[in-house]
Amino acid sequence: MFLGTFTPKLDEKGRLIFPAKFRDELATGLVMTRGQEHCIAVYPIAEFRQKLDEARRAPTTDQRTRDYLRVLLSGAEDVIPDKQGRITIPSHLRSYAGLDRECAVIGALDRLEIWSLPAWEIYLEQKEEGFAQTAEEVVPGLF
Repeated sequence: MFLGTFTPKLDEKGRLIFPAKFRDELATGLVMTRGQEHCIAVYPIAEFRQKLDEARRAPTTDQRTRDYLRVLLSGAEDVIPDKQGRITIPSHLRSYAGLDRECAVIGALDRLEIWSLPAWEIYLEQKEEGFAQTAEEVVPGLF
């Protein structure tokens, strides 16, 4: 389970060090790919395999399914972090997410998301008040 917000810096080689609390769960490998709202989604390898098993059941006769899977999987990279918990983010994903030096790594339950820090701050500012005002069940069974 991934929780919290962290602000590591991207180095000049496009490397990012994951927060220590996540390193054990990601040590055996991870998959990073395009996420919604122009972030990078990072899944532990076992979680990503589970997502692929679910995707195999989706109807590939549906154009939206094919489009989604093509975009998701064509941007995917499987990586094993080094001993310091560091990964190199490929340039196509850095470009997609608009990453510069300042990043936000946020926990999103079954995955991490890597955002440009300015983009994350704008997103959060736009969404926080709506979250605070939510008076109906958005996620069944959650609060």
